[in-house]
Amino acid sequence: MARIILLQLVAALVAGLLAGIFGNISYGLSALFGGLSCAIPNALFALRLSMSARRPGGANPMSFFIGEFFKVISTVALMAAVVFWYPDVNWPAFLIAFIVVLKSYFILLFRH
Repeated sequence: MARIILLQLVAALVAGLLAGIFGNISYGLSALFGGLSCAIPNALFALRLSMSARRPGGANPMSFFIGEFFKVISTVALMAAVVFWYPDVNWPAFLIAFIVVLKSYFILLFRH
């Protein structure tokens, strides 16, 4: 799980850098915030799941569903926070970076 989270954080940074280089600072920040809106909730979910698995009896399905619920809520909350506190958000850069980070785990599928 740690490799996937690290990959997602790196993907968010790379997306922000590329958008900033090929666009402007608004594109770069929008892409960075979009990527982090996906990566941070995933990191919190992975941390919660690993802590739950270490308890006596291991993780139960209910803790997984509760964690997934909070991941979705925190993703929406982070997206709303970006819109509220960064009014210059560039939506294409934001959403493309979000999708890139969301699907970045595919990279690990092709590693040997």
